[in-house]
Amino acid sequence: MDFDLIVRGGTLPDGRIADIGIIGETIAAIEPELNAGAGTAIDAHGNLISPPFVDPHFHMDATLSLGIPRINVSGTLLEGISLWGELKPLLTHEAVRDRALAYCDWAVSMGLLAIRSHVDVCDTRLLAVEALLDVKKTVAPYIDLQLVAFPQDGFYRSPTARDNTIRALDMGVDIVGGIPHFERTVADGTRSVTELSEIAAERGLMVDLHCDETDDPLSRHIEQLAYETQRLGLQGRVAGSHLTSMHSMDNYYVSKLLPLISEAGVSAIPNPLINIMLQGRHDTFPKRRGLTRVKEMLAHGIRVGWGQDCVLDPWYSLGTADMLDVAFMGLHVAQMSSPVDMARCFDMVTSVNAAIMGLDHLGLAVGKRASLVVLDAGDPVEALRLRPERLCVIARGKVVAERARQETRLSVAGRPATVNRRHPPSQNSIAQIDRS
Repeated sequence: MDFDLIVRGGTLPDGRIADIGIIGETIAAIEPELNAGAGTAIDAHGNLISPPFVDPHFHMDATLSLGIPRINVSGTLLEGISLWGELKPLLTHEAVRDRALAYCDWAVSMGLLAIRSHVDVCDTRLLAVEALLDVKKTVAPYIDLQLVAFPQDGFYRSPTARDNTIRALDMGVDIVGGIPHFERTVADGTRSVTELSEIAAERGLMVDLHCDETDDPLSRHIEQLAYETQRLGLQGRVAGSHLTSMHSMDNYYVSKLLPLISEAGVSAIPNPLINIMLQGRHDTFPKRRGLTRVKEMLAHGIRVGWGQDCVLDPWYSLGTADMLDVAFMGLHVAQMSSPVDMARCFDMVTSVNAAIMGLDHLGLAVGKRASLVVLDAGDPVEALRLRPERLCVIARGKVVAERARQETRLSVAGRPATVNRRHPPSQNSIAQIDRS
């Protein structure tokens, strides 16, 4: 068998060294050595071959808008929401589209080939919805882009949000979103979870709610979300994003809550960069970390993936579309320092996030879509440590980004002429990494 493209000699995340043969848009073979020809061959010897990076939580309508019309001085979530309210009347279809496409260029360069973006529907023009639907069509050949109808100002709190949410879904937005903790009352937040879940059930859609993104331990809408998921048979189709109130909750209540989330099959999407930046702003010391209980969720079998959330926008003034930055911060804040936990953090920005988004066609297996990344690292843990160059990015069987390995020249007597920061892991560390 001849192939259109072969990636030769790379190291897979599980430690195997293999050739990957691609025909058209599909992985046709993964073998220790493929004795076959190919139209294009990529030498990946000594480098990690990864599934594409996946971001299950982003705001593409706001990305790259930092400084318009001003900067978030307090650094708080609420000022960010207020600032977004000032920016929305200034938006144009072209500006939203162009900034989003620029971000997608960044994403491709970093091997980020699937993104779930919330889009604010509280502007009755639905200008951002139309712009991102255009972007979705444009990037479809190389990025899986899912859109969430997100009533940023509250499904009930904003007078037009309910109707606009329905309109956005009718226009082709993929997923039902919400923000129950931002409603005027706890009761309204609870009602919104129920109605939004019912809308999703009626339409056969997924649900992804900004849920309990607060330091208030009494913000417990995740409980209602888990209940509605079971009541309506939505298991496996629902995600709660952020869930930061859990870092303040009473341990006894959490001991009841975590099994409920697990039984309901609700996924969790913490966003460590933005969560630790925005949360705990009212604390002196001791100061909360701003991250939900990631390790405890994993111990209960809850599917947890890391999200990016924001890049250069009213809420976050940094970011590069690098999901390894997200995982790197997450493993620190969640104290996931064992080799097993660190390898899991890598999975949380690749295969786990793909599963949360329902992207069964992604992965390093025969028959899956031929989208993958060659990294200048030897294994997943080294990739997290270095956040290395993406030497080659392949989307649907085509090379869409390439970069040469970067080495630093040294002029130090008695030392090597060049240096990089790769370092072989100890055999003990390798032996401890078992994803089963």
